[in-house]
Amino acid sequence: MLECEEGIEAPVRHGPSRCHNSYDATGFFHAKATVWVVAALRTSLSLAHHTGLRYEGQYARTVIDLHTHSSYSDGSDTPTQLAERAAKMGLSAIALTDHDTTSSYEEMSTACAHYGIEHIAGVEVSLRDIAYTQRNSEGVFEPINVHVLAYFVPLGLEHPLQHKLVSLRFDRGTRNVQLVALLNELGFTKITLDYLVDMVGNVDSIGRPHFAKAMFELHPEIVGERTDENWSKVFTDYLGKGGHAYIPKTTMTIEEFVESAQGANVVLSIAHPLVNYVTSSSLDTIAREMPSVLSSLRDRGFKGVEAYYGGTNARTRDLMVRLTRDAGMIPTGGSDYHGTFKLDVQLGVGKSGDLRVPYSVLDELRAARH
Repeated sequence: MLECEEGIEAPVRHGPSRCHNSYDATGFFHAKATVWVVAALRTSLSLAHHTGLRYEGQYARTVIDLHTHSSYSDGSDTPTQLAERAAKMGLSAIALTDHDTTSSYEEMSTACAHYGIEHIAGVEVSLRDIAYTQRNSEGVFEPINVHVLAYFVPLGLEHPLQHKLVSLRFDRGTRNVQLVALLNELGFTKITLDYLVDMVGNVDSIGRPHFAKAMFELHPEIVGERTDENWSKVFTDYLGKGGHAYIPKTTMTIEEFVESAQGANVVLSIAHPLVNYVTSSSLDTIAREMPSVLSSLRDRGFKGVEAYYGGTNARTRDLMVRLTRDAGMIPTGGSDYHGTFKLDVQLGVGKSGDLRVPYSVLDELRAARH
């Protein structure tokens, strides 16, 4: 299982004859909040009293982070706090990729300008890939759920892509109402939509991490004290795919979203592809299974692959970068930072602690717009 945008995703099957093996040191990290940062980056450890371990210091000014989240979706930092943290890290550019919304753009852009950091308009969306299937709990094959990162997103509300984001937010809202009701049936009777709105600040930003937080705050007698282990267990047992309270968020397909981005110079990258598209995290499996996946995505309008992903180790990232290059695509990357909702994931360096996404990736993304 791999920690993903909204917590811990349950095992995913790829096609009728495949199975999932939980990740290990060959691909993904089991490490908790303490991780190693390579000396070449000259970073140092600092303890932030409200967010756990955080890396402070200075990166080389050629390092970027193209996958982050703020309080406008399921992150804990405001855009201003995120930009300040990026400045302390020494990042030269950042993309704020909140789920299903670009409403954080104005605050983030202002803050980044203040700190002298380049800001790329981005968004992350959950879509169905009809080219790859999995067996659901009823034994029926259905398209897999994947996450897609879009860069240089048009901000005008009249744009077709923004219309799709409205639709996705509606789907999220519908899912959340259903999820409250289902959790109430399962004994979490104190959880209400009003409680979640008060926690988050607006109804559109509510995600599964907020549900998990409410479960710990209101029903510790069911889920226990909040620890890394219990947090993961909540997603495995309840909120993640295969859990007792799992409800899919959307039926929108990759093709539908790609079509909405046509003509806008948007660059699409598949987020953390090893979460959804491979049967195990071993290097041999990745090398065998990913080339056909990347070719399929490329042929359907994707130009990027999140090969530099903060949840994988250096050997896996190196392999993914090579496979991405072989497919004629751009290896994008980022930490998938969520603040206090993922205490072991650090801005810029990810979960592995040695992530380093080069600025040259951003140059390639800009060139790919034309």
